[in-house]
Amino acid sequence: MVDIDLSQPPFTLLDEAGRGRVRGGVDLAYFDREEVILDAGQAGEYVYLIHKGEVAELDPTLPSAASRIGHYTAGDLFGAISILNGKSRYRFKAEQESLCYLLPKALFRELCEHYPPFAEFFRQSLSHKARLLTERRAEGGVTMAGFMLARIEECMREPLRLGGETSIAEAVAALNERRVDSLLVGEGDRFGMLTKTDLLNALVEQGMSTASPVAGIAHFDLVTAAPGQYLFQALVEMTRHEVARVVVVDGDRPVGVVELTDVLSYFSSRSYVVSLQVEQADSLEELVRASARTPELVQALMAQGVKLRFAMDLLAALNGRIMSKAWHFMVDERYRADSCLMVMGSEGRGEQILKTDQDNGLILADDLAWPELGEQMNAFTETLIRLGYPPCPGNIMVSNPAWVASLSAWKQRLGRWAEARDGDALMKLAILLDAHGVAGNPALLDALRDELFARCSRDEILLSYFARTALRFSTPLTLFGSLKKPQHGIDIKKGGIFPIVHGVRTLALERGIRPTSTLARLEALAADGRLEARFAEDLGEALSLFTELRLKQQLARLHGEHEGEDTNRVVVQRLSSLERDLLREALHMVKDFKQRLSQRYHLEYS
Repeated sequence: MVDIDLSQPPFTLLDEAGRGRVRGGVDLAYFDREEVILDAGQAGEYVYLIHKGEVAELDPTLPSAASRIGHYTAGDLFGAISILNGKSRYRFKAEQESLCYLLPKALFRELCEHYPPFAEFFRQSLSHKARLLTERRAEGGVTMAGFMLARIEECMREPLRLGGETSIAEAVAALNERRVDSLLVGEGDRFGMLTKTDLLNALVEQGMSTASPVAGIAHFDLVTAAPGQYLFQALVEMTRHEVARVVVVDGDRPVGVVELTDVLSYFSSRSYVVSLQVEQADSLEELVRASARTPELVQALMAQGVKLRFAMDLLAALNGRIMSKAWHFMVDERYRADSCLMVMGSEGRGEQILKTDQDNGLILADDLAWPELGEQMNAFTETLIRLGYPPCPGNIMVSNPAWVASLSAWKQRLGRWAEARDGDALMKLAILLDAHGVAGNPALLDALRDELFARCSRDEILLSYFARTALRFSTPLTLFGSLKKPQHGIDIKKGGIFPIVHGVRTLALERGIRPTSTLARLEALAADGRLEARFAEDLGEALSLFTELRLKQQLARLHGEHEGEDTNRVVVQRLSSLERDLLREALHMVKDFKQRLSQRYHLEYS
């Protein structure tokens, strides 16, 4: 029996008996440099798993300079598609002396028949393969299945329901009898929420009688969810809407209530208490302590296999709450309704998982008088630094008067930028396009964004200049389609993340799409028909992969690993074979996307 490492997909999709059949059925073969291992048109007889050496994948129908379309190294496999399709479409040639394990066709077919997930692996899209990488991260505790696939219906409580005519005294008695903290109030075709705190405030602060009907104090503007939604989404919604419970509805009928304490109990890791600590913080010092725990939360989410998009949603909501609470601690109430604190860049898109730097600005109502504005904004910037958000190297912060102005002044600036169309102006338009309000009056930002879309979305010349920036950095693939492997690593931010983010941002500007998240923009572009649904999904998975690889570098830095290295640079040699395969596919998606942008906006691209 051959000693072969089967700890990577697709062999992890087999059980131990299946892996045993692989070990007992493979042979080891030697191939000399330049030897053709499998030729185009040849019937596939083996699946090849490289033990040592390098193999090139060549398209013989293309000119020799452009024929190399793939590159395989130790741990990679090839030849499976040739068996499934009956013959090989491409030529596989050893680039150096190579040793390969040979899995016979008959055994491969038997494994595909008995293990459907194993067979499906070879037909999967980038998005499906990326899920395998996510699942491999799970390391005990709450697993991927237990954490991400838990449904709301598994955690919801049956609601206590009372009619709107019920008295406060009767409601209190019902709450005590059921030992719950909230109830649903029905009034006609609608229903509302009532908590013990609401009842106490009605009696003590409002001086209402215990005989008063509860309909007058119930809240009818509720955050709702469906029973089949993921429980993790309920936690995100609670954080985003600043509530401690979600009403579960089936159609128009309330069927349950999920409370924050239930969710936190279900997710056993204490890291999830960060959300609760942020909500309960009633001083700046407590908020600083809660905010300091967000890296711990990120590490727990990644270790437990949480899909990156859900993690980004939760962290974006949590960061928004931290900034909003800090704003309320520091800014007098009389200014809040006439101002809007906006975050921009990756924070505005909800894609900043670990705190990197501040990108924020302030919109003021035109008639607002705020004498101590400059002093308070300087103090707010310093407070965000205490909360773990480093200062912006480009000085895009509310402490900089260039990023604080009245709504009218902002609109004038926007107009100047749209007319200038130079590098600085285009950068500022891009930053503003990603703006998201986290405190104050969001209507001010909505009005500014209306102006931005009105001025820019139909300006073909501006869009062409705007799109060109997405092509600024080269894709880190060789001329032959394989991954570049410099010792210092490839810049995943410039080569992968930025082209997708800015290219999608450009399409969103053109189509008047309002969401700021890149993934939400991709969904909207697919729904709009601007991008094919499959391509949009794979482009989103490519972005998630790049972001995750970058995050992995950042977390390693937190643990004192690879000190002095740029966290934007990924050293290909350190990746697993699955990660290399995914990275190669993802970068080809980027290359394809850049070509599409070039064609759409009539750009010269090479």
